[in-house]
Amino acid sequence: MKKDKKEHNSETEMKQPEENIENMEEQENEEISAPVENEETEKLKAENAKLKDDYLRAYAELENTKKRCMQEMEKTSKYAISSFAKDILSVADNLHRALTAAEELKGSECEQLKKGVELTESELSKVLAKFGIVKMEPMGKVFDPAFHQVVQEVEDKSKPAGTVVAELQTGYMIKDRILREAMVVVSR
Repeated sequence: MKKDKKEHNSETEMKQPEENIENMEEQENEEISAPVENEETEKLKAENAKLKDDYLRAYAELENTKKRCMQEMEKTSKYAISSFAKDILSVADNLHRALTAAEELKGSECEQLKKGVELTESELSKVLAKFGIVKMEPMGKVFDPAFHQVVQEVEDKSKPAGTVVAELQTGYMIKDRILREAMVVVSR
């Protein structure tokens, strides 16, 4: 029996090295494939992160472009009438001059003409106001180069220096922008 045990042990010992060799080979294969898989996974993760970053940047750029376009469209529609309005202001100026000249004339026919010109000027002012075009009121205010163009300076001790004392040409605003500066006379 002892002999049988010895034979059995020697067979087991012989089998174990073979199994050990197979186990070692599997472990080596796993160790080799594990770093390769880890490297590939890391590369894919890095590529994924880069693509995600690129996507987010492109999306943000698209949103910014949309906002800029919307602002430009709003600005364009808000101020599209500017060039037309500048041209029509000369008509308003001529109506105002006609009223000033008509004040000096007397007679019933002149009064009717004056009334007609006043109505026309009033209607023009309403139409301009409808589109956000309003007159500036510089009289008595301090000179501001953003809104006024000085044509002349006069000596006036009753008012502080730089105060608008006369308006030679009316200034106009369109919404929150200057359409035309007012031509003014200021005190020294």
